[in-house]
Parts: sequence; C-alpha cells; structure tokens
Amino acid sequence: MTFAFDDATAVRKTADGRYEAEVLPGWDINGNANGGYLFAFASRAMRDHSGRRDPFSVTAHYLAPVKAGPITVEVDTVKTGKLLTTMNASILVDGRTAVRFLGAWGEVPDVADTDYVTATPPELPPFDACTPRHHDGNSFPIEFAKRFDSRIHPDDTFFLRGETGSVAVMRGWYEFGDGRPIDTLCLPTIADSFAPPVFNVPVPKAWVPTIELTVHVRAVPVGTRVACVFRSRVIQGGLTEEDGEMWDEAGNLVAQSRQLALLGRA
Repeated sequence: MTFAFDDATAVRKTADGRYEAEVLPGWDINGNANGGYLFAFASRAMRDHSGRRDPFSVTAHYLAPVKAGPITVEVDTVKTGKLLTTMNASILVDGRTAVRFLGAWGEVPDVADTDYVTATPPELPPFDACTPRHHDGNSFPIEFAKRFDSRIHPDDTFFLRGETGSVAVMRGWYEFGDGRPIDTLCLPTIADSFAPPVFNVPVPKAWVPTIELTVHVRAVPVGTRVACVFRSRVIQGGLTEEDGEMWDEAGNLVAQSRQLALLGRA
C-alpha cells in the first residue's frame, strides 16, 4: 500500500548525490510550498545517500520560496562515523539554492533509555473532541492543512474564531488521513504543520515564513498519531521563535523542534 505523503515527497536518484523530485500543488500556503513539506524531500535524499535510517538532528535554512514544479536535491557527505553520518543537502530550483540543510543521520533507538525527563505530554482531549485545523474560515487559504488530519485543543482555537487569546500556544493531534504510520522521516514535516502559536495573540494573522527550522528526533514513534505542543515566548523585532514537542501513542517524546520565523507577512 502506498500513502499520499510518500507519493508527494518521492525523490529519484539521477547521479551520486543528486536527486530529482516534483513539488506538488496543494502542499502550499498561498502558493508557497510548506517548509516542512520541503524538508521531507531533503530527508529522503539524505537517507538514501547515507544508507542510515533516521535523522538525529537536521537544520534547514530557507533562502527563497518554492512553488509547485520540478526541484533538484543535492547531497554530499561531510563525515561518516560509527554512530552518525553528517551531510549537507540543498534544494535547487532552476539551478538556484532555495533551501539548505545540515543533518546527522543514524539509527535512533526504537525504545529510548530514559535517564532524566521532566517534560510531559500535552494534556489533550480525545482526538474527536478537538477541532479540525482545516475548519478555518477566518484566515487566508491553507491548502497544506488539507493534506493531513490535525486537531487543535479547543482552548487554542481563538484564531479560528477570529478572536485573540493571551498565550502563544498551539496543542493538538496529528495523523495522516490515509492511515500512514508515523515514522522518523515525517517528524520534521509535522514540526511545521500546525498553525503558528502567535496566531492566538494580538499579531497580524498572515503568512509566517520560516527562516530556520531544527528538528531533533529522540525515539522511533509508535502508532499512527502524535500529540503535539508548540509555544512561542518572544515576539520581537519582527521575528518569532517556536519550540515544539511531539509525543507518540505510547507516551514517548519522539521529537523536539525549534524554529525562527518572520512575523505577519501578508
């Protein structure tokens, strides 16, 4: 069985360290491909190039918007060790670099040994009691949000109602609509799939383009759904940061993220 996410992020190797792919319409925000969606193309190419299964840590710097159409992914190895292979990767459009990545890949443990954890999963109502993300009639079109099923905590839906809250937090569930299991490859995409937490505080509700996104994978996920929480604490100088956590159905912390983005770009 094939899944929509895998079909939409497929890459084809054309030479050593070089891959071709097609950015599809419908995975965008106002015509610009979602940053997490683009992350998946580089992840697939880096995984194939290294022969390693999982991203331990990958950072993306977004240099230019990407529209639907053909792209090239170039990968080169920086260092290979017993535990990790570190690589550079770039997404090119018409020969120009649009996104640049640096990632360390290896084999993340299926069950993480826990030495010290004070973080806890977000407190969420059941999946069906949360609000579907695509039920948004008050903001600009979000085609990307229709590619999966994300549900938002009812207390974090001020922006969906055209209202304003006091805390920049976004909690909710994420799953693919076609039953695709959650794996380490899709976690960076999920990290950039929810509405920005700043939408729930008094700032313009507009495109928030990512400057830099880093994802740390902590364990191999269990199941087809993850509980997520994203928070912003500093909105300053036209920029906002966003810290995220993703927890699997077994209650394991499977990924953490940190993002820096421009604020309120119409």
